[in-house]
Amino acid sequence: MNRFVSDIHSCNVVELTKIHNPAGNITIIQNGSHQPFDVKRVYYLYDVPGGSERGGHAHKNLYQLVVAASGSFDIIVDDGKNKKIVHLNRPNFGLIIVPGIWREIVNFSSGAICLVLASEKYEENDYLRDYSEFKKLKNS
Repeated sequence: MNRFVSDIHSCNVVELTKIHNPAGNITIIQNGSHQPFDVKRVYYLYDVPGGSERGGHAHKNLYQLVVAASGSFDIIVDDGKNKKIVHLNRPNFGLIIVPGIWREIVNFSSGAICLVLASEKYEENDYLRDYSEFKKLKNS
């Protein structure tokens, strides 16, 4: 299967389990629950300066679940033909990003924390960092 046939409609917001407690809420993410992959890596972005952008790449094989653990930001997902903007601002909702989708993360609020759960360990060869190369692969 060509992973580059994915489109922006394959990237969906999912509601995560939220357990309400007067002492503070908790959201649980575990393998086999909300995301269509087992989590092999977790990282988070924080202290992003105002006006900065993150992302600006695609992955060949990696799936991600992106959550605004604190604050808010927008994710622009791009399949080479269509784009959509997803606003994340609640820690019990996350965006599934499938392989073959270009992503940019923009409009970080002050104090925002972008939590990412990934299907694979870091592998530089999985990244597509040149948009024109990405477009060629999508159109082949």
